[in-house]
Amino acid sequence: MTLPYLTQAWAPLTSEIDAVNEFGELQKVSIPAERALTVYVDKRELVTLMTLGANPELLVLGYLRNQRLVRDVADIESITVDWDVGAAAVKTRHGIKDIEEKTAHRVVTTGCGQGSVFGGLMDEVDQIALPAGACITQGQLYSLVNTIRLKETTYKSAGSVHACALFSTASGESDMLLFVEDVGRHNAIDTIAGWMWCMAPTLPASRGSLPPEGAAAPAVRQSRSCGPGLVGESEPCATPEASLNVDPASGLLPLPLGEGRGEGSPASSTQSLVFYTTGRLTSEMVIKSAQMGVPVVVSRSGITQMGHQVAQAVGLCAIGRATNKRFLCYTHAERLRLEPDLLAAHPASSGAE
Repeated sequence: MTLPYLTQAWAPLTSEIDAVNEFGELQKVSIPAERALTVYVDKRELVTLMTLGANPELLVLGYLRNQRLVRDVADIESITVDWDVGAAAVKTRHGIKDIEEKTAHRVVTTGCGQGSVFGGLMDEVDQIALPAGACITQGQLYSLVNTIRLKETTYKSAGSVHACALFSTASGESDMLLFVEDVGRHNAIDTIAGWMWCMAPTLPASRGSLPPEGAAAPAVRQSRSCGPGLVGESEPCATPEASLNVDPASGLLPLPLGEGRGEGSPASSTQSLVFYTTGRLTSEMVIKSAQMGVPVVVSRSGITQMGHQVAQAVGLCAIGRATNKRFLCYTHAERLRLEPDLLAAHPASSGAE
């Protein structure tokens, strides 16, 4: 299967400004970047995304996937991002059928700021089939939450961002596969969706996180120059030190989940996947997680009524208020294996969090 050419147009994640503290003192502080990225599909303007700009190509790829505008990653020839003009040019191989009709109806979402999705929010939900036997243990949940707590993040240095992460429990532990931060939680989950769709058939074997500010992003058939807006031959660019299973002969990462079957049944490798978000579990966040084939979702925040209804309908285990040793399992508790001895050994704090 032919995978798309991707540029590597990363941008600085933070900037430094002067601020006055409570003592009237001037001090330097870091704040998250926020930049507009206008997406063009076959020269047709589609949407403008506000983003940190760390991994814009994967963000655009996941956005197209989660909006159900593109069915198969092989249908995309290239994604070229140029921060000089704040644009992402998507070139498809055969165009997007009925794109005007598909993008005519917008649903305003509860995303950070005001977001929108194309088409009916509940379209195709009844076609989602999550792995029947997938589960998470209480110990794996605690390990996952602790991994996030210890992670060095843009949020710790600058605040004002959301984070999402993808974990695998295939080894018996909670192994972080990918960690993404952005100004909105939807951007973060779309970036993970793009990475999954294009780069990870054997996710439990792939570990690491998206590269830090200034580092090259892992990519598939990327441009020779890796410069903004430049698409060259299929010689791969440098990738960060992470076991992403690159084929040394072709320079390509493995085929995506489902071996290019598009939106079919989730691949068996999604059985052990767990998605984490710092944001609340709204209906669109639950739908995106389910579309990715992930059967367990964990949030530091809570869940909305519609998010609860969708999770119940698709068989997704939604766990919220997950901090320290506390959590609430809102749906499909049969996927959560409780381990009471862990609470005896590590009693939850009685103080406010």
